[in-house]
Amino acid sequence: MNRDEPPREGVRLNKWIAESGLCSRREADRLIAEGRVTIDGRRGALGDRVLPGMTVLVNGRDARARTQKQQVYIALNKPVGVVCTADPREPMNVVDFVGHPQRIFPVGRLDKDSEGLLLLTSDGEIVNRILRAAGRHEKEYLVEVDKPITSDFLNRMAEGVPILDTVTLPCRVTREDRQRFRIVLVQGLNRQIRRMCEALGYKVTSLRRERVMNIRLGRLKSGHWRNLTPAELNELMRQLDD
Repeated sequence: MNRDEPPREGVRLNKWIAESGLCSRREADRLIAEGRVTIDGRRGALGDRVLPGMTVLVNGRDARARTQKQQVYIALNKPVGVVCTADPREPMNVVDFVGHPQRIFPVGRLDKDSEGLLLLTSDGEIVNRILRAAGRHEKEYLVEVDKPITSDFLNRMAEGVPILDTVTLPCRVTREDRQRFRIVLVQGLNRQIRRMCEALGYKVTSLRRERVMNIRLGRLKSGHWRNLTPAELNELMRQLDD
């Protein structure tokens, strides 16, 4: 920045909306682009900044009160059949399934046919930070397939598999028993593990996510959720800062 240029004041509009707990920053960009956000009565634009005292309306509603609420951070053991969306048109959407009194939304996705750890939060900013591909944040899964696992299969999974016009990043893969293996990914392509297995001639029969970064599923029962502990949240924030 030019030294003679005064520092820019306020908070970028998409960040302000995300920090209000309304949605993620990416979703805020979409709402702004669609003209569904106003600042003091005028249509907001990407790159606008919000100054103290300004009124921001999203879909005609004042989002200001949301910033006063304590943020919510939840770990859910998602059952098979629940869909990772906040869209009320989906009868099995995860937000209605949890039924939390505060507005929350899922951090990333977990296939409808998969189960296990899913994070949900009211903190739109943390969603954006966790999902950044450059963060290389680990996710760990326990996977069962339809036939015995070979050493060649494990090695090829670990080295990278061609799917979706790319090659998956190297990952850690270990055998659990005859037809189950554990895999730790640092990326999240659409139905990645299932596609990787299919490319090598295997079909996934069950898939459970057991860890996201430092948050572990542990003994949390299927369909149950819990708040993250202060220690978990502090470590999560530390890893995101790193």
